[in-house]
Amino acid sequence: MTQIEQITPAASAARSEQVAPQLREHLVRTPLVKYDVFSEELGAEVLVKSEHLQRTGSFKARGSMAKILTLTDEQRERGVVTASTGNHGLGVGNALATLGGHGIVYLPENASPSKVAALRRLGLELRAEGNDSGVLEPKARAYAAEHDLIYVPPYNDPDIIAGQGTVGVEILEQLNGQRLDAVIVAVGGGGLISGVASVLKQHLPGIRVYGASPVRDDAMAASVRAGEIIQIDAQETLSDGTAGSVEPGSITFDLCRELVDDWVLVSEDAISAALRMVIDTEHQLIEGSAAMAFAAARARRTELEGQRVVVVSCGGNISSSTLAAALA
Repeated sequence: MTQIEQITPAASAARSEQVAPQLREHLVRTPLVKYDVFSEELGAEVLVKSEHLQRTGSFKARGSMAKILTLTDEQRERGVVTASTGNHGLGVGNALATLGGHGIVYLPENASPSKVAALRRLGLELRAEGNDSGVLEPKARAYAAEHDLIYVPPYNDPDIIAGQGTVGVEILEQLNGQRLDAVIVAVGGGGLISGVASVLKQHLPGIRVYGASPVRDDAMAASVRAGEIIQIDAQETLSDGTAGSVEPGSITFDLCRELVDDWVLVSEDAISAALRMVIDTEHQLIEGSAAMAFAAARARRTELEGQRVVVVSCGGNISSSTLAAALA
């Protein structure tokens, strides 16, 4: 595997602040909104960073755009390759549709049908290979290397992490000097939480960062507990946006070890209940990985009481069949 450039939290935060103005030209500055009913339930002031309203329906549009912006016209036209459970591929497709270029996406055979349809609409070439990102990513990297194409990682790249960190840049701007005690972020490969936590801890060193993962697929949390990246026996989860193994040597591992203060493992029933709560009280459609962050807040309600908390609602791409099953 190609050696990935390591990056410190301070350097990652600076990179996010540098790229944020470029992303504003192409993407949405998503709202930071207080959820009153949920705040009352937790006895805390809960502000929700609404990345489910981002272009492509996910924060992944940020990292993808940040990476594609570093490429030349010739590199984009020759083609880029990536691996994705759906949302990252949509981000890459959106960046290429905006800036020009061709893309190939390796995706799991059990990818959300709605995400697959959206990828096809963006004109991407799709290749279904197994059901684990731990398998998909090496295949995509190998194909890119063999054909001299640019590989765009889902999370294991400083530019991707910096793009995701612009979520944190916007949170700071929208807080406008108000205090923030905690932030809760869904974790798969760790790109989002690495970027957001790097930015927020640089400016708010006392903030507590919670990483949320499903009990059925907690690859990063398990790796942090083990002190090294390990493979787990993952099961299918409603939080399909965070599903899959952590790539060996991923730079997000050390960032997560340093920046995440607490890991919250969430059951499928808790994810479904949180999804129903957001739909019933706020009339917002979110996906399982976003609902997981709300469920994690519920799991830590005692220690969050009286605090100002940001929950990052990371995406809204859920198929009608998955939604129906979750609400049943």
